[in-house]
Amino acid sequence: MKIKLHLLCIPLVFLMIFSGQIAYYAIILSSLLWHEAGHLLAAMLCGVRIKSCVITPYGGEIEFENPAVVPATSLLWIALGGPIATILGIGLAFFMPELLATKLINVQLVLLAINIFPIIPLDGGRIFLAYLFLCYPSVRAFEYYYWLSLTIASILLMITLCYLPQTIFLAILCLFIWLQALKEWNYRKYRLAFEKYVMNRLT
Repeated sequence: MKIKLHLLCIPLVFLMIFSGQIAYYAIILSSLLWHEAGHLLAAMLCGVRIKSCVITPYGGEIEFENPAVVPATSLLWIALGGPIATILGIGLAFFMPELLATKLINVQLVLLAINIFPIIPLDGGRIFLAYLFLCYPSVRAFEYYYWLSLTIASILLMITLCYLPQTIFLAILCLFIWLQALKEWNYRKYRLAFEKYVMNRLT
């Protein structure tokens, strides 16, 4: 398994360095790694083999070695692994020195709030997709959901851009989420064909 750092993390690094917040970025990076470890542990417990993991500004992107054989229940638990790890991290922070605990808890809460937002590519979106697989396996529903994710991501990006430079950090984050949502949208036909294949295999 390969673990990589996404290129869009670099602007965030320079932003933290120039603003004198290197220690704060170290907390953010540690929180991201902890969050992603939750996904990887969930995948290991579900017996799912991981090809690569790319650390992003909001968490990570996991690529399975053979996604066609991953059950929907495993997809659900893997998506839940990150938020569960973040919640555990918040609990552990209460046992740390107060100054470190306060910053760590704030970062973890922001990370959790962002990731549970129910749009692709966030964890909330992955959880919702797994739910669709289990409870409402309709290709049309998946297509509508990709539309909704791209629309919401576009709105969030425009809002943060309207309040620059105060929202520079959020703008970079929303830009990354928008790019990922656009990528999912561009590949939706292949995704939908794959999801249709999986649904036919499960029924």
